[in-house]
Amino acid sequence: MLEGQDIMSVKQRFGIIGNSDAMNRALSVALRVAPTDLSVLVTGESGVGKEFFPQIIHAFSARKHAKYIAVNCGAIPEGTIDSELFGHEKGSFTGATEARKGYFEEADGGTIFLDEVGELPLSTQVRLLRVLQSGEFLRVGSARVQKTNVRVVAATNNDLLKAIEAGRFREDLYYRLNTVPISVPPLRERVEDIPLLFRKFAADVAVQYKMPAVQLDEGAKALLQSHYWRGNVRQLKNVAEQISALEKNRVITADILATYLAPSHNTTSPMSIGKSTGDEFSNERELLYKILFDMRSDINDLKRMLSELMHGAHSSHPMASQPKSEVIGLLPSSMVSHHSSGVHPNVDIAADYAESEEVVDDVPHKEQTKADMQREQILRALKNNNGRRRDAARELFLSERTLYRRIKELGITDDDI
Repeated sequence: MLEGQDIMSVKQRFGIIGNSDAMNRALSVALRVAPTDLSVLVTGESGVGKEFFPQIIHAFSARKHAKYIAVNCGAIPEGTIDSELFGHEKGSFTGATEARKGYFEEADGGTIFLDEVGELPLSTQVRLLRVLQSGEFLRVGSARVQKTNVRVVAATNNDLLKAIEAGRFREDLYYRLNTVPISVPPLRERVEDIPLLFRKFAADVAVQYKMPAVQLDEGAKALLQSHYWRGNVRQLKNVAEQISALEKNRVITADILATYLAPSHNTTSPMSIGKSTGDEFSNERELLYKILFDMRSDINDLKRMLSELMHGAHSSHPMASQPKSEVIGLLPSSMVSHHSSGVHPNVDIAADYAESEEVVDDVPHKEQTKADMQREQILRALKNNNGRRRDAARELFLSERTLYRRIKELGITDDDI
């Protein structure tokens, strides 16, 4: 381990807040590998701050006076990413009115940061592997081999080993990139840092808008530290900024904070739930779709049950004599939340069916598939953001490239939005 003073100076220089052992270990690895030319793969969930590490590596390397170029691989369309990375010749494709250098050519002698490297198409992965092995590349539309001397730092929030098994990522490229791995811890593993980060974000807002900074009471601090923080530091900053802008009371209690953490302030990790129910739910997004799928099925079952009750189809049914308010108490267990309120918000949907007596007869019971649920989620996000795909991707915790691919796979058009 490096001396604590070295790590402290790095934190001050790059604005990194916190003293957790996991973060200090990651910073120590970055500083030790910086003077070398070894490739580095930074892994961690979305929003943990992976982008700081390639900057630190470049700043403490012999290349610090050369160019540093950061490339978001997930934000570049598949049809143009080869041109962006490796350049193209005039006339090599429609719109190529002149020759252009790519990022690897521009960064010669310096460092290039490939964020979301797991989103690269397989054809581009082949080109990248050649650069890492020999420093050689070809511009699009050219047969002339060119050389570049670039240090590559990559980052991903995907499990690349699973991507290799699925045939979406090359194993040889993975080992070339992963010469030195750096794992950035999620916020829930830096519990002691959470109040410090919140205070920093709240202070920044206070200075920017010339207002008193909000403060957390002890109950709010405890709730803040027990939250799962699926969006990590990015989500915490968003919450701090919202509270600073909207709350008149500058002392924040647990009750006030809970309204900004809803509807997901359950402190149980979705990943831990997934592991207890089998490998098929090891991905928390898959688990979420499963929960929504089951809930929709329960609501459809309730609708059919209420239809029979309203029309007296089965007068001998044990529920026939029960008032509507008691029917709600017989909801399937999967619709009952573990929140303190006792009933899941979707129970209101069932109550609406009962009160309005709006029942459709003789309609086949159709359960939604996971693709249907994905389509609904994406359409809702697109409508919430007026069709802006970048903002919709951020709301869904997806990369823009992944969102574009899902839209294409699900057949979503502008007319649907």
